[in-house]
Amino acid sequence: MSTTTQLIEPAPFPLPSAARAVRGPLVVAGVGSIGRRHLANLRRLGVDDVILYRTGHGGREAYLPDAVIETDLDAALSYRPAAVLVCNPTAVHVPVALEAARAGCALFMEKPISHSLDGLTELAGEIERRRLTVLLGFQFRFHPTLRRIREWIALGEIGDVVSVRAHWGEYLPDWHPYEDYRASYSARRDLGGGVVLTLSHPFDYLRWLIGEVVEVSAFTGRRSGLGLEVEDLAQVCLRFSNGALGTVSLDYAERPPSHELHIIGRRGSIRWNDADGIAWLQTDETSRRIAARPPHGFDRNAMFLDEMRHFLACLAGDAAPACRFEDGVAALRIALAAKQSAARGRSVDV
Repeated sequence: MSTTTQLIEPAPFPLPSAARAVRGPLVVAGVGSIGRRHLANLRRLGVDDVILYRTGHGGREAYLPDAVIETDLDAALSYRPAAVLVCNPTAVHVPVALEAARAGCALFMEKPISHSLDGLTELAGEIERRRLTVLLGFQFRFHPTLRRIREWIALGEIGDVVSVRAHWGEYLPDWHPYEDYRASYSARRDLGGGVVLTLSHPFDYLRWLIGEVVEVSAFTGRRSGLGLEVEDLAQVCLRFSNGALGTVSLDYAERPPSHELHIIGRRGSIRWNDADGIAWLQTDETSRRIAARPPHGFDRNAMFLDEMRHFLACLAGDAAPACRFEDGVAALRIALAAKQSAARGRSVDV
């Protein structure tokens, strides 16, 4: 029997038609590549009241036209911001977030939430005590076809999930050609780098798609030839609470980059490729394949833009965070379990 293909286009991320205005300025802490991206997107969304906090330790001077810059966190918080966007290196996320939370600020925290569990209990207490809004920066939750995949799984289109494979390989020197890759946070142990933490997105979106991870086994290594002090290669095995098994393959070496997902169910399978953004659903019971493609004009920044629109809606009280503080902690626990497993040579419970 021949196979027919149906093309569909996912609906845009559900956002209020017009979020209420945010009360008070926003502080962007850290103006590396992701901080500058968020700054540009805030301005694109009409938010001009932004204070930049930078220590100047990042090395490369950023081009920041018409921006108020503070080099002291207390000075930045003296503007009484509505929220702080924590975009500095991973290892210093929590100290900045703690000070911001104590000042009563909502938080946008870039992934991973930290490089260790230190300080997270205290931060969780401040967030709960002050009832602060917190959004984690796992932008793939805003990818239109990954959202479609989540719907397919929830609707039982492929039956119970049996296994899942995620692969992400990307040559580190190509990320920011304008800087020495060895000085970037992704390559430095003291800043929370290494492929397991830096490319931790699959640990979040696999939880979101498949369910909780209860056990991790991993191998890591340094095989890229890039002369890094952190792991640049990881093979991670996951056991989910529903019995499904998964693997996550990560590296800093692959050219051209590759980011793919394959989910196998009892009645079908799903494939996704970040290069074209298309998700393919194939069921065993019919001869039809369904291809969900991103909207016309979709590009990588569209996820970040929707993410920031969503954060502004959360600040205005018009939406609840799509990726919560607890999600960030859960993804970090998986990543840390992978590093522990590789170091100890045995599986680790999460």
